[in-house]
Amino acid sequence: MVKLVSSFVHEARAVKVFMAEGYCVKCKAKREISNGVEETMKNGRKAIKGKCPTCGTVMFKILGGKAAPASATPTAPTTPTATS
Repeated sequence: MVKLVSSFVHEARAVKVFMAEGYCVKCKAKREISNGVEETMKNGRKAIKGKCPTCGTVMFKILGGKAAPASATPTAPTTPTATS
C-alpha cells in the first residue's frame, strides 16, 4: 500500500492584528476587546465595540479623531431671485 504525503504546507503569516484594549467595568481591569467591531457613532467619531474575553460583558472604546465624511460634495450657493 502506498501512502500519499501532501506537500501542501500552511505558511505562517506575520500579520499584526490590532487588538484594542479597553476597561471592563465588571472585571474592573483592562482587557483586550475580543470580537471587536469598529463603528461610527452619531456624532461622527469612531469607536470599537466588542466583548470581554473573561466575563463576556460588552466593552466599548471611543477612538481618537472623527471619521471621514462619506461624500463631501460642495453645493453651489443659491442666489435669491428678485421679484418686483
